[in-house]
This record gives sequence, structure tokens and C-alpha cells, in this order.
Amino acid sequence: MILRYLGRKDWAALAVCVLLIAIQVYLDLEIPGYMASITTALNTGGTSADVLAEGLPMLGCAFGSLACSMSVGFMTAYLASSFSKTLRKKQFEAVQGYSLAEMGRFSIASLITRSTNDVSQVQSVVAIGLQVVVKAPIMASGAVVKIIGSDLKWTSAVAVSVVLIMCVIVLVMRFVVPRFKRIQILNDGVNRVTKEGIEGIRVVHAYNAEDYQQRRFKNVNGELVDTHLTVSRAMAFMHPTMSTIMNLMSLSIYWIGASIVNAATGMMRVDEFSSMVVFSAYAMQVVSAFMMTTAVFTVIPRAQVSARRIEEVIETDPSIKDGNLEKSPDGFEGEIEFRDVGFRYPDTNEYVFRNVSFKISKGETVAFIGPTGCGKTTLVNLIPRFYDATEGQILVDGVDVREYTLEALRRKIGYVPQKSILMAGTVESNVNYGDTSSDRTMDDVRKALDIAQATDFVEAMDGGVQGHVAEKGGNLSGGQKQRVSIARAVCRRPEIYIFDDSFSALDYRTDRTLRTALKKETAGVTSIIVAQRIGTIMDADKIIVIDEGRAVGIGRHEDLLRGCSAYKDIAASQLAPEEVGS
Repeated sequence: MILRYLGRKDWAALAVCVLLIAIQVYLDLEIPGYMASITTALNTGGTSADVLAEGLPMLGCAFGSLACSMSVGFMTAYLASSFSKTLRKKQFEAVQGYSLAEMGRFSIASLITRSTNDVSQVQSVVAIGLQVVVKAPIMASGAVVKIIGSDLKWTSAVAVSVVLIMCVIVLVMRFVVPRFKRIQILNDGVNRVTKEGIEGIRVVHAYNAEDYQQRRFKNVNGELVDTHLTVSRAMAFMHPTMSTIMNLMSLSIYWIGASIVNAATGMMRVDEFSSMVVFSAYAMQVVSAFMMTTAVFTVIPRAQVSARRIEEVIETDPSIKDGNLEKSPDGFEGEIEFRDVGFRYPDTNEYVFRNVSFKISKGETVAFIGPTGCGKTTLVNLIPRFYDATEGQILVDGVDVREYTLEALRRKIGYVPQKSILMAGTVESNVNYGDTSSDRTMDDVRKALDIAQATDFVEAMDGGVQGHVAEKGGNLSGGQKQRVSIARAVCRRPEIYIFDDSFSALDYRTDRTLRTALKKETAGVTSIIVAQRIGTIMDADKIIVIDEGRAVGIGRHEDLLRGCSAYKDIAASQLAPEEVGS
């Protein structure tokens, strides 16, 4: 049950709401009794004082009911807002703890829909449905108690009306409930196509694919509209049908009442007329309770689908479990070792690589190279535990990475991803980013930018280091984004650097200057470089060649040219013949 995420204050507010609703219903049920007394007084020559004696308490009940209703409205609005805030917070926290394996289960569009549209559905039910869910059964029960013992014909008219309304509700709900889930799935599809069209707008324009994208959107949007229309038509049938049943019930009560009053004589006619007025009021409350329940039934099934989708995100158990170790043993800082490591992606049987073993000593610069898709990025992603190895062991500072807390492990690492990711904000907020940002000064930020060869273009920006960075770094070029990403890793002052093809957007001159400055700054710090260009890694202390899921060569550039055919083939495709040798 998603309601378990309500806080203590929320439960207290809920309890007060239930109490106020019960008081409101009690006051509403008292009003018809006063109406009957006033009717009797008017028909028997009662004085104004007699009418006021009944009218003032009736007015008090009406205002009391109004006050309770307004109070419940304010409290349910608070409760719904607080609950939706909690659900969004828990979803965001859950997603932040996901590994790449869990991220593969949910599309970004789906996660956004679950945090916005689905939460709004649940919020609407809490804000609107809570009053009805509590009020309807209390009102129906109270009204039924009041009319028990009345004329059998009147009671039968109400019973038949209630049965007919229930039949309509059941038939319509059986038809529309399956379509509510379909609507949420189609919402994901609309968000996905919209997101792809916006993020890929350059490709869309470059290939004149506007019509194609519009057709894709038209198809998924059209299916969503058709499903919505199907549900709306069913609801359009239900509401007037139930209103007709209620009106027919009122008509039958007055028709039956007219015959009863007509058959009575003297004061009995007044009593029967008053009884008819009271019974009609209570009967309307019984039917209104079912009508209110029906209104909730139109949103509850959809909210149930949304609640399950929200719970799916919150309750997904991350495959990467936190260890207990906060600090590594002294004397091993910067050491990395792979022992017979193998890895395959979840839900697949094919290994990306197997039996990979090597050791990186503190202060070494080690590079990985190989053909596209050979598993270089996947291999280095195992070090910060974006994935866990399927088999074998990975040791950092002499300790299995699974024994560290994720925070402690990742604090050791300065990671520069293959695709540069920048956050909306300033240059300074992007460079001075992460859990250790409070330990760094503006001088540290400027020094990191200088090492990353980013100072020139940053100072040219309006505001310099405080210059605006758009969402995803949209106002920076690819090379500029890479340099800011590198500066972010340098500013962290880690034990281990991981550069995942992080120099690919740089020209050779900037690449060479940056790596020279980086080598000077990171002397004594372990560096791992994933690269496609041999020119980037020729000076590495150790180069590991990955091919078809295996480490087919380990050594320096010159050694690999002589003893590793896979490396020599790569070199031959990039270097001059005299640089490759025979």
C-alpha cells in the first residue's frame, strides 16, 4: 500500500479529517428532521417562534457542516501536497541509488512520467477522493438507519435505484479499468517520442526528418487520444444514466407519497406529507453517497495504476549493495587489481569479457585500447561499481570494491565519462561539484580549469568562472564540455583518475598540452585512460589491449608494437608506417 509512505503528521491530519467528516455527516443527517418539524409547524398553524425553534438549530447544523467541510478541504489539500512531495522525494532518492542495471529497466521518459503525472494522479485521489471514501459510507449508513421502518414501497424504490446504480458502476469499471493502465503506458510513449525529438533536433533537421518525427508523434499521440476518448465516452454514459436513475427514484417517491397522502385524512395527511419530505431527503443522501463513490471510482483505478508504477520505482532493490568499509588500509592508496574478472549484462548469457587480470600500481598511467564495442568502457565502469563484476575480484587499495561503502569508494575516484555531462548552473558549480565541494576553494577551481586548458574560454564567458552553463552544457562546444568535465575530476583531487575516452573532442595540440599539464599535476596519482587514438596513450606506463572480451596484450607502446598483432593493426591504421615499424 502506497499509503505507508504517509508521515506521522500526515496520519494525524488524516485522523482529524475522518473525525470532521463524521461530524459533518451527522449534522447533515439532522437537517431533514428539522425540515419535517418546520413543515409540520407550518401545516398546523404554528407560530413564528415555533418555526424559529426548529429553524435556528437547523441553521446551526448547516453552518457547522459548512465549517467542517471547509476545514476538511484545507486539511486534505495539505495532506495531498505533503504526500505528493514525499512520493517525489522517495522516487528521486531511489533513482539516485540505482546502478546502471536498474537504469536499464526504466526509460528516462517513464521515470519522468512516474515522478510527475503518476504522482499527480495519486495527489488528486487524496485531495478529492479521501473525503468521499470516508463520507460516502458514513452518510449512506446513517441515512439507511434513518429510513428503516418507513413505508415498504418507498424503501423498495430506494433499493432498486441503488442496485441499478451499482450495476452501472460495475459494468463501466470493468470496461475502463484496463484502459487506465494503457493510458499511463501511452503517456510514457508520448514523453519518449517528445524527448527524442527535442534532444535529437539537430539530427532531425540534418536529415529532413521532421515529417517522420511528426508521424511518430501523431501515431502515439493519436492512440493516447483514442484511449482517452474511449474512457471518456464510457464515463459520459455512466453519469447521465445515474442521474436519470436518481431522478426516477425521486419521482417514484413523490408518486408513492402522493397516493399515501391522498389516502390519509385529517392530521394524518400532514404527518404523511412530512414523512415523505424527510424520506425523500434521506433517500437522496443514500443515492448521493453512491453517486459520490462513483465519482471517486472514475479516478481511483487510474490512481491505483499510478501508485503501482510509483511503488515499482521506490521498491526496486538496487543490485549494487553498500559495503561497510569507510577507509582503506594505509600504504595501498591508488592500487587497482583485476583478478580473473568476467562480466555479462543482466538478463543476458553472453559475456562481454572473461578472465581479465592485471595490476595497476600507485602512480601508474594505464591505458585501455581496442576496437569499438570490445568492452573498454564496461571494464572501467566496474571500478566505481556502476556495475558489479559477474565473476572474479576487483581490488582498490588492496580491498575488494564490494567491501567499501559506495561513498568511500567513489570519493577515491575522479571520473570523466565518455559523454560529458554538465549541470545547469555556473562553471564554478560544475567544477566544484560533489560530496567534497565544501573542502575546495575558488583557487582550486581556477587551478583545475587551468590544468584542463579551459581558462581561456571560461574567462571569455560573461561572468567568467561564474558564467552561466545551460542545461547539459548546451551553450558550450563538445571540446569545452570535455575540458570542464576534466577540470571537475582534477578539482576533486582523487587517488585514481578514470578518463573514459575523454580527449576525443580535443584537437591534437590541446590534447598534448592538457595531458602534459595533467601528468605534472597527477604525478604519483593513478590514472586510467580509455582511448581510441594511440597518440593519446603512447606515453602511458602500461597499455592494455582489449579484443573480443580478452586482454590480448599488456605492455608499453614499443613492446606492444613488437609483440601484439591487435595493437599493431590499430597503430597501422593511425600512425605513419615509419612510426609502426616492420
